[in-house]
This record gives sequence, structure tokens and C-alpha cells, in this order.
Amino acid sequence: MKKNTPHSSFSISKIYCALFGHNYVTSKQVTQHIKEYTCSHCREQATTNSRGRLEVMTPKLKEINDALASVHAKKIARNKNNINLQAAS
Repeated sequence: MKKNTPHSSFSISKIYCALFGHNYVTSKQVTQHIKEYTCSHCREQATTNSRGRLEVMTPKLKEINDALASVHAKKIARNKNNINLQAAS
């Protein structure tokens, strides 16, 4: 028989971040201006919004960043192909 124990949300890292603030490290560069960050202590994720400020990562923002990254990658690839075609002419 399994014993169900409640999971505690107590964490030293969460207390550290609550007292001293998060230590965000860049985890992914979506475009030149939009990046995703992860706190090195509590693993909370954040991203830059349209005004350049940090915002807590939500599923909706994650989906937007993924779509933006794919569009940006296609644009970079297309521009790279155009430059190569112009140089060959």
C-alpha cells in the first residue's frame, strides 16, 4: 500500500531568491532582442517582453517565442541564400 505524503514546496533556493532576487542567466536567444532566461537558483524562467522588460514565462509566451524563433530562423536562412545568389552572379 502506498503512502501519500504531501509534497512540500519549501526550498532554500526559493527563499534565497525571495530575499536577494533572481540570478537570471540567458538560456536561449530567440532573436537579437528577445531572449529567454532561467534563474540559476530556483530555475524560474523569464523572457523579455515588447518593451524589453523581464516577464515570467507562461505557456502562452513560450509558444510565442517558439513561433518567433522559427520565423526568425527562416528569415535568416532566406537572407543567407539571397546573399549567396547575389555573390555568384
